[in-house]
Amino acid sequence: MEETPSTWLKQAISHHHSGALTQAEALYIKVLEHEPNQSDALHFLGILASQKGQHEQAVNLINQAICVQPTALMYAHRANALQAQQQYQAAIDSYQQAIKLQPQFFEAYANLGIAYRGLGQLDAAIDSYQRAIAINPDYAPAYNSLGSALKTQGKLNAAVESYRHALRLNPQYADAYNNLANAYQTLGRLNEAVTSYRQALALNPHYTDVYSNLGNALQSLGQYQAAIDSYRQALVLQPNAVVARSNLLFALSFYPKCTPSAYLAEARQYGEVLLAQAQPYQNWPHSQKNPARLRVALLSGDLKTHPVGYFIESILAHLNANQLEVFVYSTQPFEDELTQRIKQHISRWQTVVGLTDAAAAHTIHHDGIDVLIDLAGHTAHNRLPILAWKPAPLQISWLGFFASTGVIGIDYLLADPLSVLASQQAHFSEKIWYLPETRLCFTPPSTDVDQVLLSLPALKNGYITFGCFQKLAKINDDVLTLWGRIFKALPQARLRLQSKQMNCPMAREQLLSRLSSFGINKQHVEIMAEVPRAAYLAAYAEVDMILDTFPFTGGTTTCEALWMGVPTLTLTGNTLLARQGVSLLSAVGLHEWIAADEQMYVDKAISYAQQLPALAQLRTQLRSMLQRSPLVDAPRFARHFSYALQSMWREKMGI
Repeated sequence: MEETPSTWLKQAISHHHSGALTQAEALYIKVLEHEPNQSDALHFLGILASQKGQHEQAVNLINQAICVQPTALMYAHRANALQAQQQYQAAIDSYQQAIKLQPQFFEAYANLGIAYRGLGQLDAAIDSYQRAIAINPDYAPAYNSLGSALKTQGKLNAAVESYRHALRLNPQYADAYNNLANAYQTLGRLNEAVTSYRQALALNPHYTDVYSNLGNALQSLGQYQAAIDSYRQALVLQPNAVVARSNLLFALSFYPKCTPSAYLAEARQYGEVLLAQAQPYQNWPHSQKNPARLRVALLSGDLKTHPVGYFIESILAHLNANQLEVFVYSTQPFEDELTQRIKQHISRWQTVVGLTDAAAAHTIHHDGIDVLIDLAGHTAHNRLPILAWKPAPLQISWLGFFASTGVIGIDYLLADPLSVLASQQAHFSEKIWYLPETRLCFTPPSTDVDQVLLSLPALKNGYITFGCFQKLAKINDDVLTLWGRIFKALPQARLRLQSKQMNCPMAREQLLSRLSSFGINKQHVEIMAEVPRAAYLAAYAEVDMILDTFPFTGGTTTCEALWMGVPTLTLTGNTLLARQGVSLLSAVGLHEWIAADEQMYVDKAISYAQQLPALAQLRTQLRSMLQRSPLVDAPRFARHFSYALQSMWREKMGI
């Protein structure tokens, strides 16, 4: 056979399809040496570049092919390469051009939906997926992607059904198993989530994200060591996996066996990984050294019905607009009534959903932000990598996380003198800046009929009811050991537990079994699943006192319990997280409810349970004590907060 560019092209395509990519690339180049405008060679060489991760080169090559002889497939492949670079709007335009040339192009519709989702345009994404399904009802990827969009909208049951449909069409679909597990986990169906993650791993043992997600589910079940092992397996497969490292740090922050120094070493390693992937800004020309008022930005996805939202709402309402101009960069598309109330106090609200870390950092830098405050740390949906780019001259960690982030670009961490002792400052990569009274300011719930203070339940029940409304991951074996000692001394006592994780029947049964093994009679335990906030607050009417967990102590739950007249017994520790209860109760004046050691924790629980008249009297006083305390004095906290930001700015700028 005579060798011609046409035969070379056929051979190249054959090699490409068989996976012999080096031979294919050489032949594509050979074709172009003889026919520089051969559109198919340009197109397929572009596809090959994209497969090698060279997406910018892929776009350039396919653009040349389109200039010669455009086809729907070329536009679609160019869009794929643009999407891989998170250039979602350009990808959308290219997919639409592909569909215009080929109206029944269902794969292009499905990928168009992914691009819309990247921009946070969920309704448009869902419409695109449904169009793909209408053309080809057997196209499993469209059902998988539709499920992800529905999950993002909070339509979890519909998402589950969509993932299941994808798996009925393709039982070997590891991505769909992973996504189904994510939906189960959000629903609190934790054991089903674990099963689905393991099915994904059976199909793809090298699926890094699944190991990280599986770790989250195991952590929620309280299986700490198994969770940590799963995160570390993800890092064996991909040492620079940022999300897996962040998830590991969240787990280690409350793992009883992790020392502060070991945690900090892991956090610093995370910071180094981020720094290697970023190009930090060195100058901030839009920021003035001595501005009339500071431009302060909050980076968060939790400014909604969430503990972060509860703690920040009243503060924002009392900040002096002549001193601080507040921006928000939101990392999640969810908004609710609390979001709308918060927005009233924000100068500019902008989403960074769909933006790369580099693009988000560029936006913040261009907006001339003076102070960037991260409110998430290593919690869900964080965008800590943005801060590694140093888009603002002053960067701070506060509120949503209770340990060092490890991010080299974060200058300070806001604390109070009781939550971080002077001797513990070395546990952080950030410099500790102390607020004078409390690092937190709680926004009390609006009073309604469900929040009326009722009398002590023990007076009518004839027995004490302890409560704990913390998530399951906080109830470790060390906690259960002390609870077991308390219940041995008080055999008639009851225990009421309530959390989202209790939505899972198997999780409830496993917890009951654990409680029994520590000497707590199952018949004396009431376990409740997640309920709306009003009903949750009303549930405190059934509890006499709260037993705090450790080292992951309560925060929002402690404040809510105080509001409902229920005191919390906390155990002090040696980390910010473990000292949160100390800080909160001290701010309200409940010093006697702080135990210095485990024996004191047990002794105090037993003693208070036998002092019902005093407990009943305290119940009537707690809400007013909270209202008089700095813990809910938003104007006072706002002044301290504003002064702290200005002082940090002056120190950072050397003025």
